[in-house]
Amino acid sequence: MRAIEITQPGKPEVLQLCERPLPQLKEGEVLIKVHAAGINRPDVLQRLGHYPVPPGASSLPGLEVAGEIVDGELGASGFRKGDMVCALVQGGGYAEFCAAPLEQCLPLPPGLTPLEAATLPETFFTVWSNVFDRARLVEGETLLVQGGSSGIGVTAIQLARALGHRVFATAGSDDKCRACEELGAERAINYKTEDFTAVVKELTAGRGVDVILDMVAGDYVAREINCLADDGRLVVIALLGGAKASLDMGQVLRRRLTITGSTLRPRPVAFKAAIARQLRERVWPLFGEGKLKPVIYRSFPLEQAAEAHALMESSTHVGKIVLQVL
Repeated sequence: MRAIEITQPGKPEVLQLCERPLPQLKEGEVLIKVHAAGINRPDVLQRLGHYPVPPGASSLPGLEVAGEIVDGELGASGFRKGDMVCALVQGGGYAEFCAAPLEQCLPLPPGLTPLEAATLPETFFTVWSNVFDRARLVEGETLLVQGGSSGIGVTAIQLARALGHRVFATAGSDDKCRACEELGAERAINYKTEDFTAVVKELTAGRGVDVILDMVAGDYVAREINCLADDGRLVVIALLGGAKASLDMGQVLRRRLTITGSTLRPRPVAFKAAIARQLRERVWPLFGEGKLKPVIYRSFPLEQAAEAHALMESSTHVGKIVLQVL
């Protein structure tokens, strides 16, 4: 099969087309003939040598795919060979064939193409796990999404809004802010020209938000503490602003704040399978109702993976970047 490999840590040009044997299936896995693969920030980190591959995972990049099940034991899953699915994987998505745990496969949402569905698993698994499971966003609560124009951001905005929450977001330009508002953010804040803490406090009559989804960390954490409501929860999923933070622990104690975080890739199949079941039951129907939609900025053929990574690193995009394999 054709695939994209990381020849050595470095710039996008280290992504090169190669030939690899078809994946050998492990127990509980199916083989997917890949039609499209989503690109995510962890792929860039892996290419740079900053995101080690979990033991036993493919060394090829790519954490989400959509395509046709062509092999594997399907048991009582309800899937059959030939079915079109999208799947969260530990790696190997930048290829013509990919092994995926059966329990991490989902049917294509109603009306979506494989190219569109390939943009969903990584962000929807991540947002559901962190915003709704870990941070426990419940009815009547508010959410602030840092980096609202990213793949994670557009997913968090749409999903929280579809489930009835007030959503605020930050983004790095006025155009990106407008895009966030078109997707459902009540107010998007240009973090380059506005103080998001002050704006959030004003929008919530001084109360603050209940949950913040943060991909920045670093010096954002102290500011985020200041715009959390009492009993608020900050969940960190990336460290674009740095791994170290200084904050007022007195506020954490007095106002019963929670600071938490997680990474999804190394979690076991059983953990991700539980998320998949919740997505299939509670989220996938929202696509058919028109409350959710994939947000694709641009697609590239598989052999142009380097160009796709260069675009992601430019941070000029809104939403997802996709590799088209078939």
